Amino acid sequence: MTALRILVADDHEIVRRGLCAILGSQAGWEVCGEAADAREAVEKTKQLRPDIVILDIGMPSLNGLDATRQILRNDPEQPVLILTITDVEQVIEEVLHAGARGFVLKADAAQDLTMAVEALQQDRTFFNSRAGEMVLHGFSGGGGSMSKKAILPRLTAREREVVQLLAEGKNTKEVAVMLDLSVKTAETHRSNIMRKLGVHCLSELVLYAVRNRIVQIAEPIPEGHGAEQMGEDAATPTAAQVPLIN
Repeated sequence: MTALRILVADDHEIVRRGLCAILGSQAGWEVCGEAADAREAVEKTKQLRPDIVILDIGMPSLNGLDATRQILRNDPEQPVLILTITDVEQVIEEVLHAGARGFVLKADAAQDLTMAVEALQQDRTFFNSRAGEMVLHGFSGGGGSMSKKAILPRLTAREREVVQLLAEGKNTKEVAVMLDLSVKTAETHRSNIMRKLGVHCLSELVLYAVRNRIVQIAEPIPEGHGAEQMGEDAATPTAAQVPLIN
């Protein structure tokens, strides 16, 4: 019988090790690859063609949701499971819009991860009960954040990458190097983004990135709630850091 091949991506090594330990303990499953960031995950998904990809949502330089979009552009049938620190309505919407098959809260990974992988293995989705209620009732009856999102300017995939890097504190030259662009092209992207969003300074751009889940403010996992089983220090940040705004 062919083993279920799983790729795991998380920028925190201790969390990644914990996830791999949980997955590797299951009969008939193997972790075929690990990635320390989302860009590496996109490339390794192309190379390794795993049965399931598990992505942390809050990774630096490229978040898990945008990585999911890139992976699904390359292979629309690839099952992706998102790891997240919160199940607020906007995150659930974004997971669905990105095309992931479900998500697991990091704090609940010790008990939920194997169930989630089994669901994806059987071509089903996996959401917790709170998310299921939101999906069932159409996200606040259609009057919630989904309707508000429709009026936001639509950024291209490349523009979202530029926003994330700028919000994480990279300057235009660093953005150009990381995305393999000319400095002039990176500057043009930055100007177009600021014009589209109607923002006039970096702090406003950071606020936009946080509010729209392009980057996340680090939050600790509540002490004693799942972190121990995964070998994760509760004080370790679990999402991408963003610059402080004075």
